[in-house]
Amino acid sequence: MRDLWHNSEIIRANGVFSPAGATFDPMKFDLHSHTYYSDGVLSPAELVTRAVTNKVDVLAITDHDTVLGLAEAQQTIVSQQLPIQLIAGVEISTSWHEFEIHIVGLGIDPADDLFHRRLATQQQRRIERAQEMARRLTKHQVPDCFEQVLALAHGGAITRTHFARHLVNIGKANSLSGVFKHYLARGKAGYVPNNWIELAEAVQWIHDAGGVAVLAHPLKYKLNGKWLTRLMKEFSEAGGDAAEVASPQQTPVQKREIWRLCQQFELVASVGSDFHQPTDWNELGRGLYMTDDIVPLWQAYPDLVDAAVSAIEPVLN
Repeated sequence: MRDLWHNSEIIRANGVFSPAGATFDPMKFDLHSHTYYSDGVLSPAELVTRAVTNKVDVLAITDHDTVLGLAEAQQTIVSQQLPIQLIAGVEISTSWHEFEIHIVGLGIDPADDLFHRRLATQQQRRIERAQEMARRLTKHQVPDCFEQVLALAHGGAITRTHFARHLVNIGKANSLSGVFKHYLARGKAGYVPNNWIELAEAVQWIHDAGGVAVLAHPLKYKLNGKWLTRLMKEFSEAGGDAAEVASPQQTPVQKREIWRLCQQFELVASVGSDFHQPTDWNELGRGLYMTDDIVPLWQAYPDLVDAAVSAIEPVLN
């Protein structure tokens, strides 16, 4: 894989890479998305259908600490004969120097028993945190919200976004951002510190399940240059494989900066919309272009796409 650093035989078309001289059509990848089994709003069936509408060829569903949506998504693709490939993914929440950092796992085996047991420990942490958040909010005129929030999660991962949606629904704020600002941000009534696993442990979980470990949206953590460099360095040292270079609303300069750090620490590039719901500023497959000198993850790990369907089929049986 390291030989790809000096491979210039790559061309770009429509935001997706193909080997120079290849005869197949260019493909559009979106390797970071969410369903209502975590903090997305669409069902897995709705998500893959929307991805097809947006001409996405390869989609990864990466719900927070759960793989519950994968079987339904793949069943929809098969039954409706949709022209899209699904990569089994997950997004694991981690703790790194008191920052919450997310690691995407791509090409994991969703039927792996050890991986399921490990994710179950994360889900238990989420439940315990949610119960404490509900307890604290009860003291501030938001009673009995745990069951309502649990219902919004559809039996999947409970997140702070579910609390925010509930508080909007009952009229405590007009927007999700308003809820976070007044109730859920650090120092506010409903804030509870996370208790996630360490970053290196998440990378190990993903590798043990046969996957590729990707640092999600590096700029979203609002780290200064020194801390961002340290994050990329320690992620690479932990065995990380790639970082998301292209995300919606990133400027060309920002993409170049992330790619520079990828080169420095021998990581390849992934792309992902981090789609949760339709908005004016984010859509599946939108704006995920990269310049032609960037080494994309699917070039470094060609088996990732080839094995996409077979990896999910055991879950359907």
